[in-house]
Amino acid sequence: MNKQSGPITALYCRLSQEDAREGESNSIANQKAILAKYAKEKGFRNTQFFIDDGFSGVVFDRPGFLSMMEGVKDGTIKTIIVKDHSRLGRNRLIIGTLLEEEFERYGVRYIAIMDNIDSDKGLSDLVPMQDLFNEWHAKNTSQKVRSVKHAKGNAGIPMTSSAPYGYRKDLADKRKWLVDETAAAVVRKIFALCMNGKGPTEIARILTAEKIPTPREHFESQGVNIGARLPLLPGHWSGDAVAKILERPEYLGHTVNFRTYRKSFKLKKKLLNDPSEWKIFENTHEPIVETAVWERVQEIRKGKRRPVRSGKTSLFSGLVYCADCGQKLYFHTRADESQNSFNCSSYRNGSQNCTAHYIREVTLFNLVLMHLRRVLAYVKQFEDIFVKTVCEKSAGEQAKAIAEKHKAVALHQKRSSELDLLFQRLYEDNVASKISDERFLKMSATYEAEQSHLKQETEKLQAELATEKQTAVNTERFLSLVKSYTEIDALSPAILHEFIEKIVVHAPDKSSGKRRQKIEIFYNSVGIIDVPDEDEMVEYFKQRKARRTAEQAQQKIKTA
Repeated sequence: MNKQSGPITALYCRLSQEDAREGESNSIANQKAILAKYAKEKGFRNTQFFIDDGFSGVVFDRPGFLSMMEGVKDGTIKTIIVKDHSRLGRNRLIIGTLLEEEFERYGVRYIAIMDNIDSDKGLSDLVPMQDLFNEWHAKNTSQKVRSVKHAKGNAGIPMTSSAPYGYRKDLADKRKWLVDETAAAVVRKIFALCMNGKGPTEIARILTAEKIPTPREHFESQGVNIGARLPLLPGHWSGDAVAKILERPEYLGHTVNFRTYRKSFKLKKKLLNDPSEWKIFENTHEPIVETAVWERVQEIRKGKRRPVRSGKTSLFSGLVYCADCGQKLYFHTRADESQNSFNCSSYRNGSQNCTAHYIREVTLFNLVLMHLRRVLAYVKQFEDIFVKTVCEKSAGEQAKAIAEKHKAVALHQKRSSELDLLFQRLYEDNVASKISDERFLKMSATYEAEQSHLKQETEKLQAELATEKQTAVNTERFLSLVKSYTEIDALSPAILHEFIEKIVVHAPDKSSGKRRQKIEIFYNSVGIIDVPDEDEMVEYFKQRKARRTAEQAQQKIKTA
């Protein structure tokens, strides 16, 4: 207000969103008017306003407050005046430190007009109580706001302040999201590149090279502030930004609430909830990505592929597993590319529990391509046999899995009962002084830990059994995929990820004097497909012809 030499009198104003709802009395304009009038009447000169509009009183990284405290520490500010004490803040611990230590250390006079507080006259013993009430007010307000947000979240109303990249808010109803075609095209491109075997970092490089605006830059061009930082270099995409897009269920047309939470109303930082805590409302807006594509990308992301030292990756990286230990097979490159190979990661890391399971990439390529061609020909020509065989096999495997889970539950319960008896005997031995207290505590802790683990595993298995259903595998999706290809001349990342879930490599067998190696190919939606040989197909047709002849004869008898 007055640009004069000498110490500055700071007139501090703060307004939070919650305070704004309480009326005009707390408005920045009203605070400024009261502070200016008071300063003039009391003869305070060289005044300067410091304002924080829209900032909560429980946090202190407010720009206006920080700027004012810089003046306090360099000695240019000697007086601070606020409308009421709660304007300074609503965190009793920090406010107490400011009044009793910081302001005293730097010789700053503090005045809260409406609360009749003036540090030159001494601070009343009631001030700490007032700080406590101010904090309680902030806590109570926070709880009310949280309850409202929680109710909205449970009702399926999006809790995010802005729509995800690829969408925009409907101007007529801001709770609805509409597809932003410009950004949606980029989202689809990102998913397509991932299906083609590109990782987030590689995709980010492609988008950067094509000078596609980042999500932050796109929103900025639309006049939408999402609070994220602009990239240091214009148009520079990061791998993390791409990975987040690839993992968002919102692109399926779903609303996802309760992704984050705060530990306390005093803490501004948001923490990530476990995905099991999310609440997902399906089909709330138009999808950008097809379900099959999104699900396949999630499978690809589970087997994240990293380039080897040479910078190369294989088509099969992240898809090949060891049949014995279940670990992935690592890709190794050689100067002669025909010698590039896969080896068991357990064996490579020095484990004695597995062998190399060595298989050359070119061998794997030829085997998979040959089997995929045979599968396509078989499924197209004998669709009815394929569907029947896969469904019967699926039902049998599922029944076997259910039986194994029931067996595991029974074993866990039996062992838990044994531990109860052991603990009882242990207690009796301790009472009879047969074992020391130290020994008793150590052994009982071991038993309790084992019993606790058994209880958790049992509950998990029982929950799985409760929701288990005898359902057929999704043959329709696989059939639709097969029909979309006339033939496959060569393997590509897109074809590989569309058809194949994983490849399991067994250890080589040299018992016959020749090196033989078994691999199992698990196809998406249907698992392992055993393609019948020519003799099996001839036998099948004979049986089908005989069955149809018998049915026709039976029909003639009924008609007669």
